[in-house]
Amino acid sequence: MEQMKRFIDCSVGTYACNLRCHYCYVAQNYLFTQKVPEFKYSAEHVGRSLSKERLGGTCMFNICASGETLIPHEIVDYAKAILAQGHYVMIVTNGMLRKRFEEFAEFPEEYRKRLFFKMSFHYLELKRLNKFELFFSNVKLIKEMKASFTIEVTPSDELIPYIEEMKEMSLRELGALPHITVARDESKSDYPLLTKLSKEDYIKTWGQFDSMMFDFKISVFGEKRKEYCYAGNWTWTLNLLTGTMKQCYMTNYFANIYTNPNKPLHFVNIGHGCKAPHCHNAHAFLCFGAIPELQTPLYAELRNRVCTDGTEWLQPEMKAFMSCKLEAANEQTRPKKDVLINWIYNIIYRTAWTARTLLKKVDKHYKSNEIHK
Repeated sequence: MEQMKRFIDCSVGTYACNLRCHYCYVAQNYLFTQKVPEFKYSAEHVGRSLSKERLGGTCMFNICASGETLIPHEIVDYAKAILAQGHYVMIVTNGMLRKRFEEFAEFPEEYRKRLFFKMSFHYLELKRLNKFELFFSNVKLIKEMKASFTIEVTPSDELIPYIEEMKEMSLRELGALPHITVARDESKSDYPLLTKLSKEDYIKTWGQFDSMMFDFKISVFGEKRKEYCYAGNWTWTLNLLTGTMKQCYMTNYFANIYTNPNKPLHFVNIGHGCKAPHCHNAHAFLCFGAIPELQTPLYAELRNRVCTDGTEWLQPEMKAFMSCKLEAANEQTRPKKDVLINWIYNIIYRTAWTARTLLKKVDKHYKSNEIHK
């Protein structure tokens, strides 16, 4: 079986969206805009920058925008370019854009077998817009193209009165219950649970879906990770628009992979230097094995469902690859130079942050003086 060399979480800086979910992280920070950013790099350049040879083997890519991922057509081209390199691609979407799924359906079968859609089931928005038929028809199209998918619900207090009807609809249309994620409040620095319920009641309410995804995420939610982590090497984050590579979400700038795509990349373990209050998207990073000493479920177990007709949401190739642990294709080494490099980057970051803060204060001071002249 082909082993996973790296997991790369890709962001797309677009806040455009066709829905207005009240629990959305973008909505929490008042960042909604319909503007689609410029994609400066061609799909061919992106694919060449992410070749198997450069990355050391076959990788899993996750592509997610701040708004709806599939609004820019370039995402289809980028996904195809990455698949052409032999990698596996996951795409986060609200499942509303029929035209995009029709474009994916035109991919070669070899590509579609390595393609996965994380379909966010935004029940209240679909109900408000009367778009259930569109959503489920797109799920059917994914099945027909023999790609993989999962259905995921973001739990919110507002959704609780509709749980029973949502479960009934899911069983009727999907043959299985959706998975449940865990919503966090990103307006607060420690990212607490986004709910007015106690944690005990929150677990009781959403645990009824028998979702291993929810069970694992809630089990590690709020836990500061102190173990040695291979983020920055086995896993990292990538801004697909700019090529900016970082060790993880809350670490500093690390490299730009689009610059000199023929040159080898250098990886630095984050080690014990995690800055996050708890592991963001732990279900991916930890279940793929960024911290190998932790005992975690397989990622495939968190995403798959066996339907009432015996079919599964994951196709065989994707299910096998999602069952990989990164330690199988990587050595567990802890270079001392990584500690030094992380220390240097932290100093550079703190210096830059201090400089920016001072410049903002100076700018604010002069603007204030101009107003009072």
